[in-house]
Parts: sequence; C-alpha cells; structure tokens
Amino acid sequence: MTSKNKNENIAPDQDNKAEDAKQVEAKASETNTATTQNTAAKSAEPQPSPSTIPLDEKQGKRGVKLGTLAIVLSLLFGGGLTFQMQQKDAQYQAKIDALQAQLQQAQSTLQSQLSSVEQQAVTKALEATHRAETVLAQQQKSIESLQVAVADVKGRRPNDWLLAEADYLVKLAGRKLFLEHDAVSATKLMESADQRIAALNDPSLVPLRKSMANDITKLKTIPLIDREGLVLRITALQQQVDTLPLANAILPQAEQQQTQAVSQDIDDWQDNLLTSLKDFSDNFITFRTRDGNVIPLLSPQQHFYLKENIKAKLETAIKAIYVEQQELYTTALTTADKWSATFFNQDSKEVAEFNQALELLSKQRVQVDYPVKLETQQQLSDVIRERLRREVTTLVTEDK
Repeated sequence: MTSKNKNENIAPDQDNKAEDAKQVEAKASETNTATTQNTAAKSAEPQPSPSTIPLDEKQGKRGVKLGTLAIVLSLLFGGGLTFQMQQKDAQYQAKIDALQAQLQQAQSTLQSQLSSVEQQAVTKALEATHRAETVLAQQQKSIESLQVAVADVKGRRPNDWLLAEADYLVKLAGRKLFLEHDAVSATKLMESADQRIAALNDPSLVPLRKSMANDITKLKTIPLIDREGLVLRITALQQQVDTLPLANAILPQAEQQQTQAVSQDIDDWQDNLLTSLKDFSDNFITFRTRDGNVIPLLSPQQHFYLKENIKAKLETAIKAIYVEQQELYTTALTTADKWSATFFNQDSKEVAEFNQALELLSKQRVQVDYPVKLETQQQLSDVIRERLRREVTTLVTEDK
C-alpha cells in the first residue's frame, strides 16, 4: 500500500512538469512567430521618404532590441524552469532511492525474522522429536527388562541355578588365572563348574563339557612354581653374605718344580753333589717363581660395597620371581655367583656351599606361559543367553 501511494503521488508531479514544459514551449513559439511577422511587415512596407528615415530606423532598432530582450527573457525563463525541474527531479529521485532503500531494508529485516522464527521452530521440533525418541527407547528397555524378569520367573527351570553357578565359577577361575596366576585354584574352580554342568544331565551341554575338559587339561599342564620357597632360599643366602670370608691376595699359580733324584751312576757324581746340596738348602730356604698379575686385597670400604652389591643382586632376583621375568632372575643370580667366586675365599666350605646354592637357583624357572583365554567362558555365556532368549520368545508368543 505504501509503494502504491508513493507512485500515485509521483505520477501527478510528473504530469505537472510535462504541462509546464509545454506551456514554456508554446510561449517561446508565439514570441518567435511575432518577431517573424514584425520583420515581414517591415519588409513589406514601402520605402519611406528621406525625411522619415531617421524616425523609422529608430523605431526598427527599438523593435529589434525589444525582440531580442523578449527572446533573452524567454530563454532565461525557460532555463530557470528547466533548472527548477531538474532540482525537483533530483529531489524526487533521492526520495525514490530512500524509499527503495527502506523497502529493501524492511524486506531484509522481514526475511531475517522469518528465518529466525523458522530456525527456532525447527529446533523446537527436533528437541521434541529427540525427547520423544528417548522416552520411547526408555519404555522399550523397560518392556524388555520386564519381559526378561517375567520369563525368568515364569519359564525358569528347576536346575537353571546350577548353570548360573557354573558360569560364576568359570569367571572366577579366569580371574584367578589371569590376574593372580594361580593355576591350582583355577583348576579346582573349573572342576567344580564341570560338576555343576554334569549335575544338569543335559545332552545338549556335551560340547560345553568338552570345552571344559580341554581347559582343565591345559591348566593341569601349567608347571607349578614354588615362589615362596625360592624367595625364602634367596633371603637365607642374603643373610649369609655378611658371614662369608673374603679371599686374601690372589697370586698366580706357582710353577711346578721338578724334583731331581740322585742317580746311581758314578760318572754323575758332580750332578749328584749339586742335587744333594740343593736338597739340604731347601730345608732352610725355598725359592718359588710366579708369572702373572697379582690381585691385591680389597679395602674395608670395598668389602662393604661388595657385600651390599651381592645383596642387591639377590633382592633383584626376588623381585624377578614375583614379576616372572626369567632373564632378569638368571642374570642377577649369575652375577652374584661370579662376584662370590672372585672375591670370597674359595677354600672355605661356606663359600663353596653358597656358590653351589646360587648355581642351582639360577637354573630354576620362574616364568610360565599361561593360556590366552578359557574356551568355556564364552561358550557358557552363549548357552545362557540362548536359553534366556528362547524363554523370552516363548513368553512373547504366549502373550500374543
């Protein structure tokens, strides 16, 4: 409505401008016509006499001046009207541009408001849809849980508790094996679970019992490690380190001296005389030669560090037993045995027994390869889930 009224107001103004222009053109044409007629009349008049020429010339010049003035005035009047019309046109064009800008701004504002309202409506619709879907999903879960509960109560067999107890025992055996590495307890639990399955007397569970038998056989083949016994023996060796005697200066082996005997030949009387003198002198002074490096005695501070290092190696072996790292265990005991054989008195019986115990312990196995998983656990879970699904399906069919 606003644009139509504005257009109606603009149209009469344009008509008025056109009428004013036509009036100006008509006046200009009338003036030109009058001037032409005056000029023609003057040319048609007879030639004046010499006495009247000055007066007529004056009047003719005055008419020309008046015509010229009229023409100038008409041109000025027409130019003023044209300039005024141009100003009015510029004003009208500015108003039109302003109105178009306002119209465009109003349209953009209306479009943005419409888009905002539409987005809000879509958001609210999506929220309502999600809320409804959540409520439906919760209701569906509630219905399914109720069906399972009703099926558990209505369709439960008298001996199903044995199946559930067997599942619990199998899961407990898996935890004992993989978390505590207790193969003995895991074997006992699997045997108890097999007894529960056997009590059901169900032929359909024969594959399950076969898997149980395989798992029990694998568990029984796992070697048993007396970790507590190994730790106690190594601890006893740690306590014995402080009492072991240290070795004296280590000398290289002496060369074996060949004993020269007195011969029975008379011609060897000189050699026999030298041999007799040498035997006689050996009773007072003995000379022995040794070739090689001499390892000196250790200082008291070094003695302390030696024993503490051996204890630390034995402690490392104890930790390796609990974490089941065979390489670490063997390396620690081998190093302790080497230090004992180098720096302790090997003539002592205690040192010999200590070295022998280290050698025997280093050959013990502390790392065991356990099964990756138990076959029975997944198979038993599948059996329980299948039975429960069958009971729920039967219950739903009866409700229909």
